[in-house]
Amino acid sequence: MRNRPVLQLAVGAIVAAGIGITLGLVIDWFPRQGSAQADKIDTLYKVLIIASVPVFVLVQSVVLFSVWKFRMRPGEEEKDGPPIHGNTRLEVIWTALPAILIVSLVSYAYTVLRSFEQKPAGREMDVDVSSQQFAWSFSYPRSVTGGHPVSADTLVLPEGRPVRFHVRSKDVIHAFYVPSFRLQIDAVPGQTTEVRATPNRLGTYPLVCAELCGLGHAAMRSTVKVVSPTAFASWLRSQSKPSGGAPGPGASAGGPPPPGAPPPSGARRPPPGAPRPRRPA
Repeated sequence: MRNRPVLQLAVGAIVAAGIGITLGLVIDWFPRQGSAQADKIDTLYKVLIIASVPVFVLVQSVVLFSVWKFRMRPGEEEKDGPPIHGNTRLEVIWTALPAILIVSLVSYAYTVLRSFEQKPAGREMDVDVSSQQFAWSFSYPRSVTGGHPVSADTLVLPEGRPVRFHVRSKDVIHAFYVPSFRLQIDAVPGQTTEVRATPNRLGTYPLVCAELCGLGHAAMRSTVKVVSPTAFASWLRSQSKPSGGAPGPGASAGGPPPPGAPPPSGARRPPPGAPRPRRPA
């Protein structure tokens, strides 16, 4: 049967594509979802798997079939292949179909990613993210704390509240990436980049730098803690209090002034040459 090899090739390609798609969808490639945006990213990934695996299998099957079918046989070392004229219809098909597929996938991906940049309807919280070799730091402005800004080395976020991250770099290019949120943005020196996320699951998640930034790149990690709104408010209050409960950088209320401090206003100075009172032993 003349077309039998082609039929076998088609059957094998279909089977291989089915196996590839199944493996791509069954294997758990990502950590658990931690934001409202994660589900859309996972769906986009699955669509890309379903679309790309058959294309990959088709191309590889045609290449392998051509290598086997049109291989050089003994005695044909000095022969040229038969002159074959191009097939216009086939060329139009294999140009138009991939173009339609690519435009469709790009449009879908753009729609998904663009939706993350839109300001949410609820109250949004701003967090400043600073990066440097090889550490992360976070600052909560007055609009969040209701008082003085709060700085921390761990990113603490309330569950269910949209967050807009303002990402900056103090030295080289870094990449702010929380795998469980499925969102990433570059930190570029001299620029402020922004990315939005809405944490929707309590837990602790890793934060990593996804851009090679030097010898300590692998150690540039931090932690994201998603807590309840009540716990977040308590954490903010605890971070806003001065350490030790002192009212200020000076002496405690009612106590003696520290050594070398000037006397309180209104206090009478002893006349020159007057003996100083001795302290009790």
